[in-house]
Amino acid sequence: MKPAVDPATPAVRYVEIDESRAGQRLDNFLIATLKGVPKSHIYRILRKGEVRVNKGRARPDYRLEAGDVVRIPPLRQSPPKLDSAEAAEGFAWLLPRILYEDDDLMVVNKPAGLAVHAGSGVAVGLIEALRGLRPEAPFLDLAHRLDRDTSGCLLLAKTRPALLALHRLLREGDMEKRYLALVAGTWRGGQREVDVALEKNRPRSGERMVEVSETGKQATSLFVPHQRYGSATLMEIRLLTGRTHQARVHAAHLGHPIAGDDKYGDREFNRRLHKLGLRRLFLHAARLRFAHPVSGDKMDLEAPLPDELSGVLAKL
Repeated sequence: MKPAVDPATPAVRYVEIDESRAGQRLDNFLIATLKGVPKSHIYRILRKGEVRVNKGRARPDYRLEAGDVVRIPPLRQSPPKLDSAEAAEGFAWLLPRILYEDDDLMVVNKPAGLAVHAGSGVAVGLIEALRGLRPEAPFLDLAHRLDRDTSGCLLLAKTRPALLALHRLLREGDMEKRYLALVAGTWRGGQREVDVALEKNRPRSGERMVEVSETGKQATSLFVPHQRYGSATLMEIRLLTGRTHQARVHAAHLGHPIAGDDKYGDREFNRRLHKLGLRRLFLHAARLRFAHPVSGDKMDLEAPLPDELSGVLAKL
């Protein structure tokens, strides 16, 4: 007697790889495709040979080619937390914040307070919301990230080849990222380059912190003063590398922490700015400059300083 088939368990799937997935590692393809399946289980079925490429076994690091057929065995998948309609509900206001869009990429003026992706208690981030608003888009992914409390230019890819090309630009330092930040104190002199390695750690509280460390990853920032306000300076910060919290930690390392920074900042300075109406981190991704990953055209995109930040400057 055959065992009853559990309707919650899908049948064997055969997926033909198209150009958008060509070049991707097999394990990464499975992780992206099998939402809700633990990574440990994905590597287990790979080791056991239950996943086949063109009817043969394949290693996790096998690079998929266009036309490959991947056999995916029956697997239980956790239901998605939100479907597209649910994710989009209440986020239509994001659409007018799209600064630029074509067939390959999108640039969004992200507001402060919105996480770029779900996780750590966040049910829907910007990327989930945009996927819900654009259910017809076959591919949409973050090319880089911004902290939840940072506003401004956020770059997304609409095809996998574009994503890989944008990652290459970021990795090789061929994308210019300029931020505006209000920092504590009067800046002396002109522009200054900071080349100080950074390392992530988790203190006893469990909160992720980044600190200056000789054993960390190389990080370089260029600080250019724009306007001095006595006890504060409006600064342009150009990130020449893309480390977590780089602008915030480098600013604090120089003795000029960013206003509103409750992790690396100055409490007394933050208290004074709070009285002037600052209710967030004064860090804004103002400009992105790069070569378009497909056409090669020069892209120069800007996000204006939000009213809640320009209003604070007006009071200084």
